[in-house]
Amino acid sequence: MKRNDFILIIIILALAAAGLTYMNFVKKNGDMVIVMVDGKIYKELPLNKDTTLEIEGVGGGKNLLEIKDGHADVVDANCPDKLCVHQRDIDKNGETIVCLPNKVVVEIESNEESEVDAVAK
Repeated sequence: MKRNDFILIIIILALAAAGLTYMNFVKKNGDMVIVMVDGKIYKELPLNKDTTLEIEGVGGGKNLLEIKDGHADVVDANCPDKLCVHQRDIDKNGETIVCLPNKVVVEIESNEESEVDAVAK
């Protein structure tokens, strides 16, 4: 490996560290958990109240959502790959957990206004 290869690796690592810092420290905690099934709102739940919800997905699919200690997590599902179960719990505004086979999306939203006012083109 040459000198320029090391410089490129350092730049990539710095960008990754900046992205992680943004995700962990800049994003605000959410207030609501929005559960959508097949693109339609299924249920809205407060993130600060511990609860468990069984979600009826498409085609008889089921997901078990647990809200505990300000975090939302899909703890069980009857989908074949269970990728939604293996995703980490979420608590920040804009984070999602998706179960494609059951067409279930769990998203965190905040009641606070976003700091971005407009979209730049």
